[in-house]
Amino acid sequence: MLKRFMRRLNQKKKLSHIGLFLSFLFISCLTFGQQNAMINGDFPDPTVLYAEGKYYSIGTSSEWGPHFPIYTSEDLLSWKQTGFVFSSPPEWAQSAFWAPEYLYHNGIYYVYYSAKRKKDGVSCIGVATSRYPDRDFVDHGIVVDYGTESIDAFVVREGNELYMTWKAYGLDDRPIELIGSRLSADGFRLEGEPFSLLLDTAAVGIEGQSFLKKDGYYYMFYSAGNCCGVECDYHVQAVRSRALKGPYERIGTEVLLGENTDWKCMGHGTFVEGKDEKMYYLFHGYNKVGATYTGREGLLAELRWSPSGEPSFMFIPASSLNKEHNIQLDLSGDSKINPYWQWDFRYAKPEFSYIAQGLRLGGRIPSDNPTGIALTWRPNSVVYELGAVVNLINSSDAAQKGVVIYGDKDRSIGVGIIGNKIQFWSVKDGKKSQIKQEELPKALTTLELKLELSADLQCRAFYKRSSTWVEIVPEDRGLTRIGGISPWDRSPRPGIHFQGTEDESAVFHRVYLNNKP
Repeated sequence: MLKRFMRRLNQKKKLSHIGLFLSFLFISCLTFGQQNAMINGDFPDPTVLYAEGKYYSIGTSSEWGPHFPIYTSEDLLSWKQTGFVFSSPPEWAQSAFWAPEYLYHNGIYYVYYSAKRKKDGVSCIGVATSRYPDRDFVDHGIVVDYGTESIDAFVVREGNELYMTWKAYGLDDRPIELIGSRLSADGFRLEGEPFSLLLDTAAVGIEGQSFLKKDGYYYMFYSAGNCCGVECDYHVQAVRSRALKGPYERIGTEVLLGENTDWKCMGHGTFVEGKDEKMYYLFHGYNKVGATYTGREGLLAELRWSPSGEPSFMFIPASSLNKEHNIQLDLSGDSKINPYWQWDFRYAKPEFSYIAQGLRLGGRIPSDNPTGIALTWRPNSVVYELGAVVNLINSSDAAQKGVVIYGDKDRSIGVGIIGNKIQFWSVKDGKKSQIKQEELPKALTTLELKLELSADLQCRAFYKRSSTWVEIVPEDRGLTRIGGISPWDRSPRPGIHFQGTEDESAVFHRVYLNNKP
């Protein structure tokens, strides 16, 4: 995906209630401000499954650990996170945790996923299994190792047999191809020779395939175009064939899903039958307001058919059932709190625990990480305030502790305390610099500080003196804009921050994230 992105960049330099809600939803979506998604925040490439009376969905986590967030819903409209597939990377995998895909087979829940292999950095497809759809997954290693890249798994049933399909040649100087192969009965290995399903003859990029059977046809829905970033043009197309192995012919319009009033670059989803016996497609798209700063969010559409078998989608806007994902956490002494923190697992090894005074954060920071450790959440608005109360008595004096907006280790901005000084700082191109520093009164026991991000991507830093907020005003406001902080495939994230040695730590009494429309 990255190579295609760069090439294109260079070239351009409760389900039954759904029926009752739809009229209201389509009217209410024509409002001002940033619209909510079905699954708010960065949640690309969602897979979806109905099991045990609920819907389950897993999304791409990329370079954030823990890996592959799991959400559940009663109705496809309102979702809640329940955990992750992996708390730590599988032994064989290095990075780029993309495109999970559910399969329920012989009483077992499978999650196929893509990741880069440690020994050579080649993307392969692995698999993990569990007796449950939302926990206790055990990894079984690599299933697909094909050429220079194997990503975007989807399993098709044909009679009593299983077939694995995937995207290949995304990094080669040749057309991308969607490939298939028979899968072993236990789902752990390929059998027989791979075969071609669809060739990207237009050289636009194709991926994220999913299949449905209808009226004697195999329908393959896939995403075409550039998936990610400001140059994205992702959209959904479909082909069909009487046989799984093809040949396939185009069916439906050129763009089945792509862009509407509030969303753009839609694609890479999977289907689930609703409780109302209708078919729904859960996929991702960029909000036109939040764009790369809120990432590719989880969206929903109903699949419809013409009498001649042509597919179309009816987009379903999120309703008021989806509240803003604001976070207000008192961290002192409550070990049952689970805000589902994520961090850049490649460049930080955080250690955190709950003590009577709050959350204690420390850990190991590699020498090539100028930012430090960030425990983050996914924002669902480009405009928000992020704050924390730091317990200074129980924190290491020489460590930096505060809040941060983290793109990656080389791109971040934050405000923090060292000794009796408060620092507004940034990391750009791998170099950390101080924007502004102010001296604090001595003998403080706690300090509340916050960052505010506005729609023009201007970041402002504050600390509280008595009951009054004091802004740390830089001499150059240009230093505090976060334009360009987004990595190519994921959104930057707000969170709490620590930078110090392994024997140092910071204690946070309270933390909050207020998303604003």
